[in-house]
Amino acid sequence: MSIPALTALGFLPFVVPICFAVALSDLRGMRIPNWSVGLLAAVFVLAGPLLMPFDTYFWQLVHLPAGIGLGFLFYAAGAVGAGDAKFAGAAAPMIWLPDLPAVTMILAASILGGFAAHRIAKYTALRRLAPHWESWEAGKKFPMGLCLGCTLSAYLALGALFGG
Repeated sequence: MSIPALTALGFLPFVVPICFAVALSDLRGMRIPNWSVGLLAAVFVLAGPLLMPFDTYFWQLVHLPAGIGLGFLFYAAGAVGAGDAKFAGAAAPMIWLPDLPAVTMILAASILGGFAAHRIAKYTALRRLAPHWESWEAGKKFPMGLCLGCTLSAYLALGALFGG
């Protein structure tokens, strides 16, 4: 991992609760709230200068508008929801470019695991634990906030353990 271990460790306690809230909100209502996206971006903007050199911070900060722009291209193409695009854009500054292949693999594993777990819960007695979640009745739509939150949390945790 290219992300410095102390940088990943510094972000981790702030990011994990946001990711949990995003996953839960997406499961409950098929929405990623704007406050969570803004808070995720604010964590980077406020904590970033304390966790990395300024030149690194500046270049990572460039990922924020680039990530949001790319996310909205995917949204415009109908590939992802608006909340997913905004969350991915807000998460982009926390991901080091050389780690992109690893993040892609973590995301793929999160999608497979999240989809399987969601479908197993949907068609078993586990559904009774949260009977009113909108994600149960969303048809072909899937609460990607679950997978995006897991991906960012796992990336930062792995970065804290194995970072450069």
